[in-house]
Amino acid sequence: MVLAVSVDIRKSARVAAVVLAAVAGSSLITACQNDPDIDITKLTAETDPPEVLYNQGLANLNAGKTTEAARKFEAIDKQHPFSEYARKALVMNAFVSYRNGQYQDAINSTNRYLNLYPQSEDAAYAQYIQGLAYTKQIPSVTQDQRPAMRAMEAMQVVVDKYPDSEYVDDAQAKIRFARDQLAGKEMQVGRYYLERKEYLAAISRFRTVVERYPTTNQVEEALARLVEAYYAMGVTGEAQTAAAVLGHNYPDSQWYADSYKLLQSGGLEPRETGTSWIARAGKNLIGA
Repeated sequence: MVLAVSVDIRKSARVAAVVLAAVAGSSLITACQNDPDIDITKLTAETDPPEVLYNQGLANLNAGKTTEAARKFEAIDKQHPFSEYARKALVMNAFVSYRNGQYQDAINSTNRYLNLYPQSEDAAYAQYIQGLAYTKQIPSVTQDQRPAMRAMEAMQVVVDKYPDSEYVDDAQAKIRFARDQLAGKEMQVGRYYLERKEYLAAISRFRTVVERYPTTNQVEEALARLVEAYYAMGVTGEAQTAAAVLGHNYPDSQWYADSYKLLQSGGLEPRETGTSWIARAGKNLIGA
C-alpha cells in the first residue's frame, strides 16, 4: 500500500511539472505577443518541408500577403540552402521585393541568384526582374539618369543572352524608354547652354543625341537645335546640312518648318554637305 501511494505521488508530481511548464510557455508566448519589440515569428522555427513552405509562399503571394510570402521564401533559403526549392524561393523573393517597391532588395536578390544559378531555367526571369527594378527608379530628365543607364544595360542582357525568352519584347520596350530618357537629359542640358549662348557646349549635347541615340524621339528637336546653334555661330554649312537631314527624315515636322524659316531669313536654304558629321549620322536615323 505504501508503495502504491509513492507511485501515485511521483505521477502527480510529473503531471504538475508538465502543466506548470505548459502554463509558463503559454505565458511567455502571450507576453511576447504583447511586447511590440519582440518578433514572435523569430521564436518559432518553420518546420515544414521546403515544398510545403514554397507552396504556402505562393498562396500568400496570390492572396496579396506579400510580407508573409517573403517570410516563407526566406525560411526555405535559410533552412534548405542550395536545394531546388531554395533556388526557386530566391527568385520569387526577388519578385516580392520588386512588387513591394523594395527595388534595391530586388536587385540584390537577382544578383545573388545570377551568381549562384547563371545557367538555370529562371535566369532570364531574374535578369528581367533586375531590369524592371532599375526601370522603376528612372527619374524625370531633370535628374540624374544613372538608373536609366543601368536599366538599359540590364535589359540588354535579357535581349542578348536570352533571345528566346518571353521577356525579350518588353525588355526592348524598356530599353527604348531608357534611351529616350538618356537622350532627353542630353537635350535638357543642351537647351540650357543654348539659352546662355554657349553654342559649342550646346552643340556637343545635341550631337550626342543624334549620334548615340538616333532612334529616339529626341532627334527631331536635336537637329533643329543644331541648325539654330550653328546658324548663330555663323557656321552656315553645318546649319544647312542639319536642316537638310531634318527635312529628309521629318519633312512634315514643325521643327523643320522653323529651321527652314530661320535659314531663309539669312538668304539660305537646306543643303547637305557630304563631309559633315551630321550627314554621316543622318544615315542612321529612322527615316534614312
